[in-house]
Amino acid sequence: MAASEKEFIALVNQHQGILHKVARLYGDNPEERRDLLQEMMLQAWRSYANFRAEAAFGTWLYRIALNTAISHLKKESRRPDRIFLDTMPQVVDDTDPQEQEQLQALYTAIKQLSGIEKALVALYLEAQPYQAIAEILGITPNNVAVKMARVKEKLTLIIKQQQL
Repeated sequence: MAASEKEFIALVNQHQGILHKVARLYGDNPEERRDLLQEMMLQAWRSYANFRAEAAFGTWLYRIALNTAISHLKKESRRPDRIFLDTMPQVVDDTDPQEQEQLQALYTAIKQLSGIEKALVALYLEAQPYQAIAEILGITPNNVAVKMARVKEKLTLIIKQQQL
């Protein structure tokens, strides 16, 4: 195994949460999430030779993952035989049932957002600063702030509608 391959694997292992989070937000079911994870890994490996470390590896990987997920989403939406399922992975842990219900409502609401809005929320939930989000999405930090305020309002409305 070449040094760059070992380095790539180590970096991806260190940042694999990024890939799983993006796959969870953009994949409708476990099979689609697995396919999406594979495609993100493939695209990251293909692009790794061009990684210049101008940004942090995590930032670079986020951009690859989001671009891959959005491309996948566009490609899948053009398929006429596509069946959309409203399946969200169930949160299985020992947290308060009310907290689990709120988290499930949030993820259900996020599924209704556009591709760029999902990307914005994913980065926000990762506690990424607006500057990093701006770099990943290719927009200005001020634009991130404006879009984030709008997305928060939209999510609030969607969750309120779910509760009716």
